[in-house]
Amino acid sequence: MTDLFDFILTAGFWVATLRMATPLIFGTLGELVCERSGVLNLGIEGIMTAGSMAGWMWVYQGGSLWGGVLFAACVGAAFGLLHSLFTVYLGLSQHVTGLGITMLASSLSYFVFRMMLPNATTPPKIVPFETWQVPGLSALPYIGEALFSQSPLTWLALALIVGVGYALFYTPLGLAVRMVGENPMAAEAQGLNVHLVRTGAVVFGSALMAVGGTFLTLSAFDAFYIGMTNGRGWICVALVVFASWRPGKALLGALLFATFDAIQMRVQQQATSAIPYQFYLMAPYVLSILALIIMSRRAAYPKALLVPFRRGER
Repeated sequence: MTDLFDFILTAGFWVATLRMATPLIFGTLGELVCERSGVLNLGIEGIMTAGSMAGWMWVYQGGSLWGGVLFAACVGAAFGLLHSLFTVYLGLSQHVTGLGITMLASSLSYFVFRMMLPNATTPPKIVPFETWQVPGLSALPYIGEALFSQSPLTWLALALIVGVGYALFYTPLGLAVRMVGENPMAAEAQGLNVHLVRTGAVVFGSALMAVGGTFLTLSAFDAFYIGMTNGRGWICVALVVFASWRPGKALLGALLFATFDAIQMRVQQQATSAIPYQFYLMAPYVLSILALIIMSRRAAYPKALLVPFRRGER
């Protein structure tokens, strides 16, 4: 127990925690924007998988790292547009459509990977993003390494927390997104195009999800392999509820889950074989569920979430 406590106090632990939280921040922000507009996007797991493959393949074929991020965002946006076509304009079940998007995006990603690299027996490598060192601040003891020596995508994720939070609560566009998620009929009466606002939110949110996926291949790792998202998309859906649909709390939830995950990896290394390793693997999810139960009791969800909007109906 003392060794574990000492490990938690090291800068390396918090470096790893923030790195592990980064894809969750992107995914949670993307899902939060979708749900704020009234659309549940259960395609997140597949979109993150597609983003991870698309970004990696772009770089592997000779493109730049930032070009890979942009390409992944475009792929995610395309799946978001497909999702909005079925759920926003046709009013189909958001649950069923989202699960269908997940299966389509995941299967298509694996198919394209195998078609492009049919003879690959081991995941090919690329040169990923290097960490950005903030001059002066990165040299600070403890906090410098933990906060100011991170991947540029981690910096982007933290900036988006501020940007999305400000846009949602302090701009007319954010007011429009929240209004169509709370009372679309009132939004229509004010002259807003509910379908267009929801579509824009889903497309943007899906792009963020895909960037979260490409972080895994362009920053955390240097290769793409099947199953690498490892359920992170589903965790993001839960973290939105944990965060009460607020970006600031989404950061807290992502860091909390990443902390649990980093601890279980350390405990698993030091544990004896008497306890199955699956116990440690499930521990972060169990703790996250408990935290979700506690936090979600006071959560105020968007009133029009999962409710299709059809013009002229009251």
